[in-house]
Amino acid sequence: MRAYLKFDYNLLTKKLLEDKLLDFGYKFTIQGFGEIEFLEEVPEDKMEVLRSEFEAYGITIIENQKTVLVQKIKDIIHDMVYSEEGQNIKTSVYLAEKLNYNYVYLSNLFSEVTYTSIENYVIIQKIELAKQLLLNDKLTLTEIAHQLTYSSVAHLSKQFKNTTGITPSAFQRIIATRRERNL
Repeated sequence: MRAYLKFDYNLLTKKLLEDKLLDFGYKFTIQGFGEIEFLEEVPEDKMEVLRSEFEAYGITIIENQKTVLVQKIKDIIHDMVYSEEGQNIKTSVYLAEKLNYNYVYLSNLFSEVTYTSIENYVIIQKIELAKQLLLNDKLTLTEIAHQLTYSSVAHLSKQFKNTTGITPSAFQRIIATRRERNL
């Protein structure tokens, strides 16, 4: 038997952070977008143990301000793409308002740190969501294109192929074949 799971990565990560920090006995508040405020001084040796513990879960403590801001940009984009309200908002306006920075600055910083553009990162996130929606098998490609605010199915299909190397239809066939083999 096989079970398919859907994750709320933000909730999962927040719960993991809370549990680990409580295990360590630290007083803290989670500020959102991957930001923790320690309410007491944490000695460097304990911080190193915490870093090591988090890394086992793929969580990295970031100390460079540029990297922190880029991570905030990624988190906001992820929330924007995965929330229904965020789908109809222009990325540049949304990021500038959320972070209180000029979009040109954010865009240049993002490119400098990640070697890709914000636009490309948004496309990658949208295609990841499209793949998840295709896996659920409940929505048509037209419905997915509409939900992800693509102007047409052709536009979604082109970006999907440019990003993954295969068309959405080919992706669906591969998934269907794998499911049949595993039954």
